[in-house]
Amino acid sequence: MTETLLNDTFLAATLGEKRTKTPVWLMRQAGRILPEYRALRASLSGFKELVETPHLAAEVTLQPVDHLGVDAAIIFSDILVVPEAMGYTYEMIESVGPRFPRTIKTEADVEALRIPDIEESLGYVLEAIKITKKELNGRIPLIGFAGAPLTILAYLVDGGGSKTFSNTRAMLNANPDIAHKALEKITKTTINYLKAQILAGANVVQLFDSWAGIFSQEQYNEFGLKYIEKICTEVVEVPVTVFAKGAVFSIQDIAKLPCATIGIDWNTPIDFALNNSGTKTLQGNLDPSVLYGSFSFIEKKTKEMLKAFGNRTHIANLGHGVYPDTPLDGVKCFIETVKNHTNEI
Repeated sequence: MTETLLNDTFLAATLGEKRTKTPVWLMRQAGRILPEYRALRASLSGFKELVETPHLAAEVTLQPVDHLGVDAAIIFSDILVVPEAMGYTYEMIESVGPRFPRTIKTEADVEALRIPDIEESLGYVLEAIKITKKELNGRIPLIGFAGAPLTILAYLVDGGGSKTFSNTRAMLNANPDIAHKALEKITKTTINYLKAQILAGANVVQLFDSWAGIFSQEQYNEFGLKYIEKICTEVVEVPVTVFAKGAVFSIQDIAKLPCATIGIDWNTPIDFALNNSGTKTLQGNLDPSVLYGSFSFIEKKTKEMLKAFGNRTHIANLGHGVYPDTPLDGVKCFIETVKNHTNEI
């Protein structure tokens, strides 16, 4: 049964329906830009405690809904919960980022990757979704998410964030069979995970391919899009958004996938996206650094973005996650500018 929502502008946009109002939300809207988040985070032992405690993850998910008035909530979690559930634990190091003490180098390491029972290994995320849905009470839709397989593999091979992911790129060239075996397992787990999120209450799901732009077009087609296509083909219960950061070269191929929405980063010219994405809904793509500017500057750049998308079905967002030290008033100015805008239909 389709859920009745008080505000369904975001969900309508993912389904290709044009409205007079453009929906708006921000990647990483639940986080350090909000004082409520900072206060809660300071009382805990670390990031993972927040992610793995369902009522706290739900609380953080709801904070931007109440504080910012966004048109969609996104469950507070991390893409690295999937490799952890598969047997590769990560550490979140303050001011550094994630680190995997154990990495994938050999076929034996891939054999150690398990396809987990989602309820058993990631039940805390599903419980957070259920709590959040109850608290939202039909106000706005909830987005579930996962990392795209190639981005997850990059973390597992290089052991953390990297400017080049040279170890992963080397594996794709020297040991492609090992990479494909790992990607198959990650893809199967991701499909199961997203379906479980949908069953728990997610109205839309998004795939974050955060490191897509690190790879060549040839590599991305073989090791990236191939597995995203499998996910989009299997996850049919709700609309799927694909956000492949930096992969401007693949927008035409992404447009052929059975996804509903294509997320675009701030380096992608809007006219290029419009001309190469078929009839897909587009999401993005304001440069996050714009939010450091004056209110008049933020308003000007936001209006320019909205005008550039014209009559295309569009979800307003940033071209990447909001930065942690972004001025909160700048975020509010962006959201208010979008909400005050009226589309011609």
